[in-house]
Amino acid sequence: MDTISHPRFATLNDWLSWQETLHPRAIELGLERVREVLQRLHPEPALQVFITVGGTNGKGSCVAFLDAILRAADYTVGAYTSPHLLRYNERIRINGAAVDDATLCQTFARIDAARADISLTYFEFGTLAALELFRQANVAVALLEVGLGGRLDAVNCVDADAALVTSIDLDHTEWLGPDRDPIGYEKAGIYRPGRPAICADPQPPAGLLDQARKMGTHLQLVGRDYAFARTGQGWRWWNSTLQFDDLPLPTLVGDHQLGNAAAALATLISLADRLPVNAAAIRTGLAMARIPGRFEIFPGTVEWILDVAHNPHAARALAANLRERPCTGQTLAIVGLLADKDAEGVIAALTEVVDGWYTVTLDGPRGRTATELAIVLQAVGIQAATCPDALAACRSAKRAAKPGDRIVVFGSFHTVAPVLAAQPWYSDDSLSPPREV
Repeated sequence: MDTISHPRFATLNDWLSWQETLHPRAIELGLERVREVLQRLHPEPALQVFITVGGTNGKGSCVAFLDAILRAADYTVGAYTSPHLLRYNERIRINGAAVDDATLCQTFARIDAARADISLTYFEFGTLAALELFRQANVAVALLEVGLGGRLDAVNCVDADAALVTSIDLDHTEWLGPDRDPIGYEKAGIYRPGRPAICADPQPPAGLLDQARKMGTHLQLVGRDYAFARTGQGWRWWNSTLQFDDLPLPTLVGDHQLGNAAAALATLISLADRLPVNAAAIRTGLAMARIPGRFEIFPGTVEWILDVAHNPHAARALAANLRERPCTGQTLAIVGLLADKDAEGVIAALTEVVDGWYTVTLDGPRGRTATELAIVLQAVGIQAATCPDALAACRSAKRAAKPGDRIVVFGSFHTVAPVLAAQPWYSDDSLSPPREV
C-alpha cells in the first residue's frame, strides 16, 4: 500500500507518542475496533497455540514461567506483556528477545494502513503489533498477558486455546466493578467454551465460577483439580493422573511464586496433547524464568530491593517476602503510586515491616504527589520524607542508610523503572537521571 511505502513516522518514539493521542480516551475497553483491524490484516485465523493470562497479580510471572518452560522444550514462543519497565520493546518478545525498533515501526505502519479511519488506543496498537509479529515469526505458542480486566481487553480478540486467571483482587475498580464478584466475572471473560480454563486463586469469587460454568469451560481450580506443596528445598505438583516430585524452587522470589509456577504447569498439562512438555523442560524452565522488578534483589552493604507492587494484594506479598528475608538493620521504603491505586491498602500492608518512608511524586494525568502519599501515611501516625521523584528519594535514602539496612523501592512501574535504569546501588554517579526510560 502507498501508506506503507510512506509511513507516518520514522522512529519508534514518534509512533508511540502519536498512539497515545490517537484515541479520544487513553483506556476504552471493547473488542470491536481491534477485531475489525485484525480481520483486515489477516482474514484467516492464525495457526499457533494461544495462551491468555489474566488476573490482578502474578500475570507477568506466569507468562515468564510458561515462556521459559516452553522454550526449554524447544518451542518457538512469542510473549506479549505490559507494561514495560525500561523500553517499549520489552512488551513483545520472540524466544526471549525483544523486537527491535525498526521491526516495530514497520509493523505499526502496516496496522496504520489497515485501520484506515478506525481509532485505536495505545494498547490496541501494541496488541495488534504483537499478533502480527508472532504470525510473521510463525511461533508455535503465543502468550498474551491481559492488560486490564479480561472480557473486553484487546488480547481477548483471540480465542485462547487455554486461559489462566492468576488471582482476583480489588484493582481498576472504576472499570471492573467494586468487589471481587464483578471483577471475577470480567476476568473469566478470557475463558472459552470447551477449552481449558485454569484459576489459581484459592478462593475464586462466585462471579468467576458462575461465568466459567455458563460458558461451558473445562474449569480447573487450585486445590480441587490440581495442587502443589513445598517439600524442603523443592516442591511437588500433582493432579488426579499426574505428579511431579522434587521440582526446583523457582528463581522468582516468594512463596506466592510457587502458586504462579503451579498454575503455569497446570495450564501446560491441560494442553499436553498439543504441546507436550517433559519433566526436564519443566525443571529447566523453573530455573530459567526471570522477570525484572518482582522482588528483584541487589545485594551489598546496603541491600536494595525493587518490586512493582502497586495494589494491596501485591503489597501483602511484598511484606511477606520482606519478613522471610533477614535484615540486620532498618528497612527504608521509597514508594510512588498512581492516583487510581488504593494507597491506604498498600501502605497498611507494609507498615509493620518498614522503618522509614520516602514518598515520591509521579507526574501525568494519573499521577499522585509525594505530599498526597505522605498524608496517607500521616493518617496512620507515620511521618514520611517527600521527594520530587524516585531518584531524589534514592539519594536521600542512600545518605540515611547504614550498613545492614535495606532500601525497598516499590509501587508503580513509573517509580521502579527510573531506579532500575540508574542503578543507584553501584555509585553516587548513577543517581543522575537516566537518558531514556
